[in-house]
Amino acid sequence: MNHLIYLRTFLDTYRAGSLTRAAQRLGITQPAASAHIASLETMLAKPLFIRKARGVAPTPAADDLARAIAENLDGIEATMVAAQARSAHLTGTLHLAGPAEYLSLRVAPALAPLVAEGLRLRIQAGNREHIYAALDEGHADLAVTASLPGHKAYGFAELGRERLLLVAVPAIAERVKARTVTDLLLRDLPCVAYDEHLPLIREFFRHVFGITPDMRAAATAPDLRLLLEMAKAGAGWTVLPDYLCEDTLSSRQLVELPTSQEPPVNTLYLAWNKGALRHPRVVYVRDFLLRASERLSWHPGQSTYCK
Repeated sequence: MNHLIYLRTFLDTYRAGSLTRAAQRLGITQPAASAHIASLETMLAKPLFIRKARGVAPTPAADDLARAIAENLDGIEATMVAAQARSAHLTGTLHLAGPAEYLSLRVAPALAPLVAEGLRLRIQAGNREHIYAALDEGHADLAVTASLPGHKAYGFAELGRERLLLVAVPAIAERVKARTVTDLLLRDLPCVAYDEHLPLIREFFRHVFGITPDMRAAATAPDLRLLLEMAKAGAGWTVLPDYLCEDTLSSRQLVELPTSQEPPVNTLYLAWNKGALRHPRVVYVRDFLLRASERLSWHPGQSTYCK
């Protein structure tokens, strides 16, 4: 039995890159986690980690061990937690991070019924750096992200897709009527953007025009809902995800500016720190959200976990 405990501590430490962080996730003290690793190193007669000023770095022996045990150990734990999730009353607090706009329009309404089942929700919004930091530091159990999670500590599944649309008020559309919308044309018109780096606009330009935009925004706001309102007020054109502006397009408050290429499509992912799956509520909410994404057509395909 001790072997399994030591291996669990090892795998969490390997994924977190920190004994302290692994101990927090496991609910044990840092000295206890260090003792587990030391016992395992004694059993294997090999060092597993190199202690550094901040965290630990795995040795080649640790890389080999992690590859050998991760899938089986995660599978055993997932099976046990899934059984608990089916039989246990849903309690505790679920911490979720992601982009404010997608959380507010897609995720938060879907989660509302879980509050009546006894779950407490703590939702935090932020940019990419904030979202991954929340996962890494254990401040988030689940996270929504528009980038493919690549760290070995994360599991993930596709949650939804968004088309990036070039939109403006009808008055601006009239100015480009009967003309091909090009990057040169757009440079001569004011735009509103998330920040000075022009996210979404940059993606749209690279996909549709094959270049990186070099214009300056007339106005910036770090919330796509603010950009939507500014665009509706005629401040300039912008690029927004389809789920955010679909009602505004239907009412003709904004119109999509036509281009020669189809707009880009982004994939959104639901990600989790693998260590968080030992809590039945995290497994339950993860599966609940993925089922909701299928039922509400957030994306067209079946969800596939990437462990």
